[in-house]
Amino acid sequence: MKGWDYSASSTTRSYNFTVSEIDAFPDGVLRKVLVVNGKYPGPMIRCNRGDRLLINVTNEMSNSTTIHWHGLYQNGTNWMDGTAGITQCPIPTGRSFLYNFTVENQYGTFWWHSHKDTQRMDGLFGPLIIHAPEEVEYQKRYGYTSDQIIILQDYYHDLSSALLPTYLAPENENAEPVPDNGLIQGTNYFNCSSYGPNSGYTCYDNSTRALLSVQQNTKTRFRLINMGGFATFEYAIDNHTVTIIEGDSTMVEPLPRKSLKIAPAQRYSFIVEANQPVTNYWMRAEMETNCFATTNDVLNSTAYAILAYDNSTVIPGSGSVSQSFVYDPLCEDFDSSLLLPSVGQEAPAAEEFFVIQFGFQSRDYAIDLAYINGTTWKESEVPTLNRILPHLRASNSTYNRTGPAPSYVTNQFILDIPENRVVDILLQNFDDGSHPFHLHGYDFWVMASSNSQYFDYSRYHTLNQTNPMRRDTVMVDAYGWTLIRIQADNPGLWALHCHIAWHVAAGLLMQLQTRDDLMKDWTLPDDVLDLCNA
Repeated sequence: MKGWDYSASSTTRSYNFTVSEIDAFPDGVLRKVLVVNGKYPGPMIRCNRGDRLLINVTNEMSNSTTIHWHGLYQNGTNWMDGTAGITQCPIPTGRSFLYNFTVENQYGTFWWHSHKDTQRMDGLFGPLIIHAPEEVEYQKRYGYTSDQIIILQDYYHDLSSALLPTYLAPENENAEPVPDNGLIQGTNYFNCSSYGPNSGYTCYDNSTRALLSVQQNTKTRFRLINMGGFATFEYAIDNHTVTIIEGDSTMVEPLPRKSLKIAPAQRYSFIVEANQPVTNYWMRAEMETNCFATTNDVLNSTAYAILAYDNSTVIPGSGSVSQSFVYDPLCEDFDSSLLLPSVGQEAPAAEEFFVIQFGFQSRDYAIDLAYINGTTWKESEVPTLNRILPHLRASNSTYNRTGPAPSYVTNQFILDIPENRVVDILLQNFDDGSHPFHLHGYDFWVMASSNSQYFDYSRYHTLNQTNPMRRDTVMVDAYGWTLIRIQADNPGLWALHCHIAWHVAAGLLMQLQTRDDLMKDWTLPDDVLDLCNA
């Protein structure tokens, strides 16, 4: 990504997205995938802070869809967040919708993806990079001359819609479908002999691995994004150190590592110095298979790509590792306390405290569902944003209060925080699996976390408030907890949910309702309302 003017005046950048279904074989196995403009993964959106983005999405699929702009604040444009059933009705087949918003007060590594059902598992995703003048200083400080994106994902040989009924079946005990492969840049090798002649799959034994080029004695910034729907990965490059400088769009002080762990929806930028002999080296992304409830005999748990020096054509050997990393077998997040934001920001004192408890319930003759404080989420035909605004305009006090909102339809757990308050949210995991939780519309401070079952309230007033890590996606450990803090200053209805696609489909989602005092003056644009009349 060279030749970009980081200090250019704000402008309007327009994109046209045509969403469709095609037959493809990213790893050699033929299947239906969902694409934007025929590309898998989808195209990159690139802009500067302060730019206005116009993205016209035309839906040529057989199902309705939305696009969510992961990590963007959408301050003042909550209805452009792209969350089906919350901020908009989905875009019907054969229709177009224009996402129209301005990117303000943030820059870094983001991404976009469908927020309808499990569609992103099938290919509806791509990178979104926001630049700013500050990047010039970081380039000088860290000495990197190249900037590249790495898209990482788990991958299935079947459409997610075909796998979902089995996952949600009664007495399944939350046994998520296990991936068939992992992809880097949308490709990887698959051993076709893993499938027998009667498997039902068509496999071409000519798949390739991605190649990322560097020049010897230079430094490169790699932006790693886990766009997968289930697996956490451990990422490393043979014989090289990865020095982390960004986590979820927060620039951090350099942290050298032999490897890094990345959960679904998380992003990390790291610097790689090409200080080794001229040849090629493996990039390896190892799935944390010990976190899976079941096994898959065809899965090769390591996804590979090639780091190529000076356009070398040498294929790395299996024994190319001289600087190995220790694989972490625990299903836990990367320790956020190791990440120190480069721009210091003290966390203000909390004024409200809410406890969110979540887990799964499997019962005889009933589908396996997730629950947050006793509620399991289902997509509402009338988005909650559309539902609430008339009541706020009418000063209906039952829709404007602090705490759980009582007046919505069933299957909607909503915390109402109307007064620009500083809020602590304790996420307590009563499940035996870890969950990467993402909050729309906000960054949050990660105040503390633990793999122990219960929060020690005696520690509450001794938490580190001096420049804790800020991010938008954090893993809550199995039978553990994570405490996050937000300044609830962004008006709207914002999803807070696990970013494992299977778990959202099972109902592991809630919402925050913030700044009622500003929302009461909103009128939704006609094109947003029209989506619900299709």
